Amino acid sequence: MNTATYGFVGLGQMGGPMAANLAAADFDLIVHDAAGTAERAPAGARIGDSAAAVAAAAEVVFLSLPDAPIVAAVAGEIAVAPDRAANVVVDLSTIGIAAAGTVAETLAAAGMTYIDAPVSGGRMGAEKGTLTVMCAGPAPAIDGLRPAFDAVAGAVFVVGERPGQGQAMKLLNNFLSAVAMTATSEAVAFGLAQGLDFATMLDVVNVSTGQNTATRDKFPQRVLTGTYDSGFAMALMTKDVALYRDSVAQARTPDAIGAQIAKVWHAADAANPGADFTRIFAHITGQE
Repeated sequence: MNTATYGFVGLGQMGGPMAANLAAADFDLIVHDAAGTAERAPAGARIGDSAAAVAAAAEVVFLSLPDAPIVAAVAGEIAVAPDRAANVVVDLSTIGIAAAGTVAETLAAAGMTYIDAPVSGGRMGAEKGTLTVMCAGPAPAIDGLRPAFDAVAGAVFVVGERPGQGQAMKLLNNFLSAVAMTATSEAVAFGLAQGLDFATMLDVVNVSTGQNTATRDKFPQRVLTGTYDSGFAMALMTKDVALYRDSVAQARTPDAIGAQIAKVWHAADAANPGADFTRIFAHITGQE
């Protein structure tokens, strides 16, 4: 039995399954979601009527939220919560390097520890508990979170101690995923124009040097099938590519490919509001 009380704010595509896995692992859990907690709460979890209520009941609060402004607002609410029990906030969201630093400062001023811990693996990974967690923060605090991380993740990496280093790792990962989806879409479009079979192309590439995450996973399961249902929104990938490029500009590192990739994703998102990110193939091939 896990004796600490954990809070979870944000029960959407990723947060809902992660919270469910914590509850299933017998953690004492209190949850809140601004979109409707009762409908989204996992079995066995208590319901908090606000983020402040969660912070009053739980020593550790996990956040899984869409963007930096929402994370900042929730962190601010937690920091000033009356009778607050929470002393650690674990941010599983992707918000960018600068935003992570700002949130960390807000929480530090209230005597709290911030763990920058974005995740990768999509909705399926969240449901199966096989996510990758990329942590940055004080080592003792991260060590204390290992049992909870084990309930939601298949791999946990400590990538640094400074807030924002987890974000940097996540952004470069998602940029590579965006490149793989874009390049694979163009390559497959070329092959189809030459009369090659879609499935055969993937089979060949996946035992050859061109294989990547798109050819191994997203294309066979989500694109070739026409389901376009990875559970990760095109708007979120577009956001992450933009955050990556903002960080690259700050770091003054090369951006030739990034600039072109960003244009493609921005156009695809504008043309496909609400779409799954795997629909980039339909956009590139003119099947919208």
